[in-house]
Amino acid sequence: MPVNLQAPDARSLKTVAGVELGIAKAEIRKPNRKDLLVVRIDEDAQVGGVFTQNRLCAAPVIVAREHLARSTPSVRALVVNTGNANAGTGKQGIADARAVCRAVASLLGCDESQVLPFSTGVIMEPLPVARIEAGLPACMADLRADNWASAAEAIMTTDTVAKACSRQVSVAGKLVTVTGIAKGSGMIHPNMATMLGFVCTDARVSQSVVQAASRRVADKSFNCITVDGDTSTNDAFMIVATGKADMPRIERPEGEAFEQLCAGLAEVAVELAQAIVRDGEGASKFVTILIEGGKDVHECRKVGYAIAHSPLVKTAFFASDPNLGRILAAIGYSGIDDLDVDALDLYLDDVHVATAGGRHPDYVEEAGKRAMSKSEFCVRVNLHRGTARTQLWTCDFSHDYVTINAEYRT
Repeated sequence: MPVNLQAPDARSLKTVAGVELGIAKAEIRKPNRKDLLVVRIDEDAQVGGVFTQNRLCAAPVIVAREHLARSTPSVRALVVNTGNANAGTGKQGIADARAVCRAVASLLGCDESQVLPFSTGVIMEPLPVARIEAGLPACMADLRADNWASAAEAIMTTDTVAKACSRQVSVAGKLVTVTGIAKGSGMIHPNMATMLGFVCTDARVSQSVVQAASRRVADKSFNCITVDGDTSTNDAFMIVATGKADMPRIERPEGEAFEQLCAGLAEVAVELAQAIVRDGEGASKFVTILIEGGKDVHECRKVGYAIAHSPLVKTAFFASDPNLGRILAAIGYSGIDDLDVDALDLYLDDVHVATAGGRHPDYVEEAGKRAMSKSEFCVRVNLHRGTARTQLWTCDFSHDYVTINAEYRT
């Protein structure tokens, strides 16, 4: 069961002018489930995005990058399928991704380069293009501005809960809407984003602004999560800005309006990113890793991810076992060569458990166990090396994680 996470209330998800979403049951891998999504975007919208850094990236990532780089004429649609990742499929996978783009383009009356494809699911299996093409007319017939909740369901794989949220924020004194969906539960250790995330806004911005915002927002949200330390072949995070809001156009990635927009986008992205961790495969604990006192953010992240990725630490989280040696060992092998281990402090929530390279003199194990027994708690480390800090989010490893991944393809 997900950790303190419920499916979104469709009534809470605000429409974004210039965006419509349509869903179909194309039976890509399993019968009678939503597995195909088309997002139709009005002309002149600006689209930016970041993609996986896995060198064995999926065919749709390659095609989407290529199409996004052209950016003129503007992107008119996103097409997303679940059940099949179209990764590890060679040249045929590229051809299949292009075929899906052509099929969408023919239905929308645009060029195939104006369609961005996304896939998620099982790797190294041929994409069932015929099923996708057969399902696309149903997607088109279903296009609606208020279809966000259903769209979130259509991109799920091992997720147990759909992930979507909305905000309305003030940018340059005008009200701007931000709504997004994401999917992800396992194979989560992004080098830019997560499995799949799509955030739309009606803000008026230039192409350079939306691209800069996508990098900024990903770094504050999807780049701060890990479930299992595996970087997916299919990661993508996209921001669509339709320009329908009554506001001055933001031309450059700087200034107060840009910062306000990024803050609003980040609110949505952080909630979606945390939802992925809360719904981590087999997760029973949601854990914040807070690293303080670093020389820079980079070294804080190295320490944080060393803790968050350790199977020994994560299984201790599951058992509510305050095995401090596992956490200290992870800090020690994090790659900070000049780290003074005698200077650091370690806390479980507000319980000071270690200092000066060893157990805190006032620490009793019962207090640590109480902190780790909660469904949500914080591991805080102060390196005492500077003023930099970072915050990551992770979960535990349970028996169910092994079961889910052992049975994923069956």
